[in-house]
Amino acid sequence: MNKRVLWIVGCAIISLTFLLRAQEAPTGAPVTPTKDEQKALDGLKGKINGKIVWSTSRVHSKHDIWIMNADGTDLKPVTNTPDNVDWFPRFSPDGATILFCRSKSGWVAENDAEINDKWDLWTVKPDGTGEKKVAESAVWGTWRPTGDSIVFARASKVFVKCLATSEEKEIFDAEKQFKKSTWAQQPEMSPNGRFLAITLRGTTRQTGIWNFEKKEWYTTGAGCEISWFPNNKSVVRMNEGQGNGSTEELKIDLDDNGKPLAVPGGLSIDKKFRFMDLPGRRSHEYFPQISADGQWMVWCATIYGQEHDIYDYEVYVWKIGTPQNNAVRLTFHTANDRWPDIYIAK
Repeated sequence: MNKRVLWIVGCAIISLTFLLRAQEAPTGAPVTPTKDEQKALDGLKGKINGKIVWSTSRVHSKHDIWIMNADGTDLKPVTNTPDNVDWFPRFSPDGATILFCRSKSGWVAENDAEINDKWDLWTVKPDGTGEKKVAESAVWGTWRPTGDSIVFARASKVFVKCLATSEEKEIFDAEKQFKKSTWAQQPEMSPNGRFLAITLRGTTRQTGIWNFEKKEWYTTGAGCEISWFPNNKSVVRMNEGQGNGSTEELKIDLDDNGKPLAVPGGLSIDKKFRFMDLPGRRSHEYFPQISADGQWMVWCATIYGQEHDIYDYEVYVWKIGTPQNNAVRLTFHTANDRWPDIYIAK
């Protein structure tokens, strides 16, 4: 009887292991660019000087941080952690350090980002050296414009932390501002340090700007993944449910207090807001980031599938102001690629 029980328990453990493994991201395989994609890649060489960092499952199904030249050459790993999920990398203002989020143990889905005690924040050099944990039980880490401090979320609360002294200070609480079980995602301070762009999830779902001085919230509508342009006068955010692939990037202009001049909404989005919507089948887009010089945008797109950490998203770069079909696909791999950031060399 005891042997039978042990056999049943053993089978259950093996089945559970395979089930959990199946929930992780695919490691995928390389694919060959089309002639047009290769031509666009070749045409990018010499026109952009910088680095792009992103999270990928192409080696480990729990994701590592990788880096490449901004023209899509010299792809290589920064982290190598088969037992942890590494994602949401962000360059420091000088490009010398990468801040990223790491699961405390094993596979953790991006949908669990609001459960901050599953995550820590780390820094690493672009060459993969100097890994260091910088914030415990924290997620969605971004840099303050000064580069000496980071901004991050713990459930509803947003904190700033000085890396030199380890001093933390709460700067925003979504539950106090809205209602219980409202989570703060991707908190990003404006380049001038006066405002905070945030995506809200949970019981409140919108994007917006927090004015520190006035202590006022200015909604930028629905959507998600709001991020700054370097001029402090505009933000980019995702619009879901519309666009060629059911998503698109919108640009929203702000006044001197960080308040939108107009807020997009409804079933018909004014064309003045429409910023990027890739033509073709691969047009389900997310993760937009604008370079510090305001000249380039990097983001990802997939043909189908919503889950950010599972499906075959690919990295794109685009020279802002040029035709949308000038966007260049940089990655060619059926693994999951997500949350890129771009640093342009000065």
